[in-house]
Amino acid sequence: MNVKLSKLVIAALASTSMMGFGGLAHADSTNDIVNALVMKGVLTEEEGALLTKGHAGEIGAAKKEKDSTVHSAGKMAIRGYLQVRNTTMLGDNNVGINLWSDRSVGNTMSMADKDKNFIIRRARVIISGSAGDRLDYYIQPDFASSASTTNNVAQLRDYYGDLNITKDKVHRVRVGQSKVPYGFENLQSSQNRLALDRADALNSAVRDERDLGAFYYYTPDNIQKLMKEIQDSGLKHTGNYGMFALGAYNGQGANQQDQNSNYHVVARASYPWKTESGQIYEAGIQGYKGKYVRSASAYSRIANQTSTATAPSVNASGSADGFKDERVGISFMMYPMPFGLQGEWNWGKTPGLETDAGSVIGGTGNASTFKRGEIQQKNLSGGYIQTMYKIDHVKIGDTDGTVIPFVRWQYFDGYSKAEANSPLNKVNDWELGAEWQIAPEVELVAYYHHMNRSNLVTGSTSTTTNPSRNADYERFKADALRVQLQYNF
Repeated sequence: MNVKLSKLVIAALASTSMMGFGGLAHADSTNDIVNALVMKGVLTEEEGALLTKGHAGEIGAAKKEKDSTVHSAGKMAIRGYLQVRNTTMLGDNNVGINLWSDRSVGNTMSMADKDKNFIIRRARVIISGSAGDRLDYYIQPDFASSASTTNNVAQLRDYYGDLNITKDKVHRVRVGQSKVPYGFENLQSSQNRLALDRADALNSAVRDERDLGAFYYYTPDNIQKLMKEIQDSGLKHTGNYGMFALGAYNGQGANQQDQNSNYHVVARASYPWKTESGQIYEAGIQGYKGKYVRSASAYSRIANQTSTATAPSVNASGSADGFKDERVGISFMMYPMPFGLQGEWNWGKTPGLETDAGSVIGGTGNASTFKRGEIQQKNLSGGYIQTMYKIDHVKIGDTDGTVIPFVRWQYFDGYSKAEANSPLNKVNDWELGAEWQIAPEVELVAYYHHMNRSNLVTGSTSTTTNPSRNADYERFKADALRVQLQYNF
């Protein structure tokens, strides 16, 4: 072995020895050794530079491998949002007003939920991330749920994992409690939606939009990229629920125990596309089928009765295994660039409470007569149409935000299966207002809401002794100014 080669071997051994003892942490010490050998004449400057360069390459490769391992196994994010609402009733309403989806809507004559003024509608914290290339997770509790007369109770909304069958996430399976892929607005986060409440016609399909089940999602790479573009542009997207979805779930709704051995099965196809002008559209079709179990209880619909009338029992006979619960719906979205158009409609069968035709409440009737107070198989239809216009760079003070005025009409002739006794729910509402995105972290929504709908907040007593209160399930009309402030963090 010549002298030059022996010097290189000595230096290499010294470098390797230090790497063995200290790993990445001793990179500087190894370079110091090489520099010392150069100064003592053991190595020439060219030989020292060669060893230092090679060592730096090894360090870089090791660091890249370490960073890659940490990235794939430990990425996590925490975010959330808070929604605070206030409602002012307009006009001379001489009866109590209740809106089942928003406890802030009411006046001093409203039953139970009266005159709430400020309420926290949602207080969400979202924990999401990946535990490797094959598993993504999502956890979302809500700290503004209600239980009986207590508000701001913590309750689980989402807790699921996505098994990535392919690393590019084209094929994945979601298992846990999550949103059921039915309807565009149902899948749209309340953090992104313009209207304060989802339309009754489609929202009545799944209690709290969620259930426990397993869902397969197929999203080609080009569709993933377009969905990300929509989301990043602030165009009120749903998030990635697949170009095609297929799943099975319990069917009783979020945080509810299953009541039969029948699965609900759902399928959805949704296709977004972008034209040469840059305008983005999305169209979808979805449907589900299963059996829904209703529990019967008493109710106090006292129209056409005396003050001494007793609350009748609801008959849910024949529903031990559940009623048919099936729907099909269509969705369309022209994203606001700047003008936008959004609409959905659905049709189906559902359990519903008979309150109109046939014999007296609690009467026996005959085989061809409907019985008031009986839950039966019913048909439903309804949906909504919404227009909007996105105005960017609205400067008020030193802010530079976005304003989106919108108009929405919603209609429903059906039944709300998850509410007490699955009552008839007729809705013919108008909403006119605007969302002001003051900054990415602050949003303000205000709009006029004309309500023409059924009262689903139950528990009224006799209209003789309480003439100001709406009877259970009776129609009412009211006007309100509704405001919501949202913080995103």
